Amino acid sequence: MTHKAAIIGGGVIGGGWAARFLLNGWDVAVFDPHPEARRKIDEVLAGARRALPALYDRALPPEGALSFHDTLADAVAGADWVQESVPERLDLKHRVLAEIDAAAPDHAVIGSSTSGFKPSDLAAQGARVIVAHPFNPVYLLPLVELAGEAESCARADTLLRGIGMRPLTLRREIDAHIADRLLEAVWRECLWLLTDGIATTEEIDDAIRMGFGLRWAQMGIFETYRIAGGEAGMRHFMEQFGPALEWPWTKLMDVPEFTPELVDLIAGQSDAQSGHMSIRELERLRDDNLVGILRALRKTGAGAGGVIAEHERSLGQAEGIPQAALVETVRRAVPQTWADYNGHMNEAHYLEIGAQATDRFMEMIGAGPDYIAAGKSYFTVENHLCYHDEVKVGETLVVTTQVVAGAGKKMHLFHRICRGEVVAATMETLLLHVDLTTRRACPPEAGVERTLTQYAEAHAGLDAPVELARHVGAKR
Repeated sequence: MTHKAAIIGGGVIGGGWAARFLLNGWDVAVFDPHPEARRKIDEVLAGARRALPALYDRALPPEGALSFHDTLADAVAGADWVQESVPERLDLKHRVLAEIDAAAPDHAVIGSSTSGFKPSDLAAQGARVIVAHPFNPVYLLPLVELAGEAESCARADTLLRGIGMRPLTLRREIDAHIADRLLEAVWRECLWLLTDGIATTEEIDDAIRMGFGLRWAQMGIFETYRIAGGEAGMRHFMEQFGPALEWPWTKLMDVPEFTPELVDLIAGQSDAQSGHMSIRELERLRDDNLVGILRALRKTGAGAGGVIAEHERSLGQAEGIPQAALVETVRRAVPQTWADYNGHMNEAHYLEIGAQATDRFMEMIGAGPDYIAAGKSYFTVENHLCYHDEVKVGETLVVTTQVVAGAGKKMHLFHRICRGEVVAATMETLLLHVDLTTRRACPPEAGVERTLTQYAEAHAGLDAPVELARHVGAKR
């Protein structure tokens, strides 16, 4: 079943929402009367198509259909989700939300991207709406704050988890929700550090990105401080550092006067810090850095990485049935973290994607994680890679697997790593079945051996690959 999302307002946040839904298989309808809306959304989508698939080692669902509409009513017709992302003016939101409420289906969740207004503010004139506040870039960062009517928030939670987001439902409504209140506190103190001549914009950013910002990305503030308490934990930390909260370190209740001089100071320092890059270049740099950080977190399951790992598991892969055809074992985008100095996939990652194909094939014959946990597995004895073509970051690779032989303790596979119709590389791999307790070769369990034999028999009629059993330096 295909879902439909309607995006009302196609700026930075609206475009991010459109990309998040679209790349997770939803059809997306956009309404924004701004003459540049289509161009802006296309540019956001280009960045999202490069970045989001790179988080995963499995393919996202086929991309949904994107459409632009001349009226709000046309955009929201038949929508399962309507996201309002117009500027933060309450009178404007009231007008738009009233129009959405009148035209949207009864079953649709209507969310507002507001960063500050409470749901009671938004619904003051009778519109049905909840707060669904995301974070930029919406297509990469999983957090979305929900507030409002309980049943609508519960339905929103389910739908948003399906597109890889981490909903956080507020226990009660409050101005600016949770995350923006924390950001506002840090922002106020940053402005004072600038106003008082303590540090520049770049020096303040360095204090965050070189220090506690890296800790916060994986553990937040409470887990970080728990570690700071040592073996005695959080209680010791509070006893040791709690009294410092009474010291006059911060100026959180005061705001420096927002004078033209302060604006010029901040803008000038910011231009000196980052003015050599365009906004699109900065966005691409941000996305590449986020992908690298999020992939590292995904490996450990910490922080936002756990959300990505959970979403990836839900994407699923079709179960293989032994047949006389090559088996698709991997379909995935090439992440930026796999690039070499030329912007192409580094040679080591051809081996990595081949290993992923082997792991996937092991799952298909019944030798997956549960089988390994029970004490049996296949160990790689030998690999032979042949490189045929370059692969660029962001391109999609598909690996097909041929069973050359599968009997007794041995499994002999041949992987073709393809970019479209082009075979970019091949990998021949030989594995032995092993008892993980004795670390010695042994026969596989009957079910695994039977399925592997069926694959080997089904593939016996296929042509032998020309690269099979080649030695290094042999003519192709």
